[in-house]
Amino acid sequence: MSDHETTRSRANRTRSRLRNMQRCSHGAMRRCSGRTDSNGVNASQGRGYNFCELTFRSRLNPSGAFTLAELLVAVGVLVLLVLLVSQLLNSAATIMTLGHRQMNADSQARELFDRMAIDFAQMVRRSDVDYYLKSSTTANDCTLCTRQRGNDQIAFYSTVPGWSALTGAQQSPVSIIGYRINVSGTTLSNRLERLGEGLIWNGATSDTRADGRPASVIFWAPLNPWANATNSPFDVIGPDVFRFEYYYLLKNGDLSSTPWYATSSVRGMQDVSAIIVDIAVIDPKSRVLLSNSDITALAEDLADYSGQPPGGLLAGWRTFLDGNTSLPRPALSSVRFYERSFYLSPASL
Repeated sequence: MSDHETTRSRANRTRSRLRNMQRCSHGAMRRCSGRTDSNGVNASQGRGYNFCELTFRSRLNPSGAFTLAELLVAVGVLVLLVLLVSQLLNSAATIMTLGHRQMNADSQARELFDRMAIDFAQMVRRSDVDYYLKSSTTANDCTLCTRQRGNDQIAFYSTVPGWSALTGAQQSPVSIIGYRINVSGTTLSNRLERLGEGLIWNGATSDTRADGRPASVIFWAPLNPWANATNSPFDVIGPDVFRFEYYYLLKNGDLSSTPWYATSSVRGMQDVSAIIVDIAVIDPKSRVLLSNSDITALAEDLADYSGQPPGGLLAGWRTFLDGNTSLPRPALSSVRFYERSFYLSPASL
């Protein structure tokens, strides 16, 4: 009888242990820490609570808090992420700054070339018209033509509106148009200027133009618009353009610094097919890093045209700029070079 009761008691305890084995919500097995009595009832359940604990968690960290190693790893990862984000932001800011500088230079060059295209397209091309051009020698219709060192100058008659103190019927549709880099040493120094001076129809007036000659359409008079010029007919069209160079594409296919090849005469630029203009632009933020004397010296160091093949002049400028060590690199890296060809309309003999 006692053996039978002992067997039944063992079976009850076994069933009680199986009931005490409970599965956690994430699938891990856990066991109640209370002990069962002789009737198979858990002692802790009898007091109204059931204290269970994950077996693998009790072995790893009985207190449930982070260790010092875990905190160090978390802080290290956070610092690394902050550094990566800051580097990304700095790189994005640098790219945006360079992009804005590039767009400013592009915009200024585009506006300048668009204005030049209008002026060159309406150039008065006649054999009895005088010009102010660069050339290897003078000519009877270009008495002031000469080899220009450094920044170039150009002036011609064009049928575009120009500034004039006179209004009404006296003003003609012809103007003197010119381009040059200001070298006055003032705040306008090393900036590209455009001359646009309107003329009147006849020479029966005492008014004079910028070079001291009658403000009339007297084409055979030597054209020198830069002599005794006032600031009235001038506009700063390229405030950040500090280098201006041009040469000619002749009708025989040659590139030349002289506007003729058949005879030593301009003859309304009959031998010229196009005028090729090269400019150097520096953005305003980089310009403040250089003085006027620095910019003047830099412009003089950029070589004149001397027979280089197409694109060769700008390539030479870039090579010199890359090798320059006397000026701040942030300023030099913001210098942009541009080139454009302006094809001329047919000449009127």
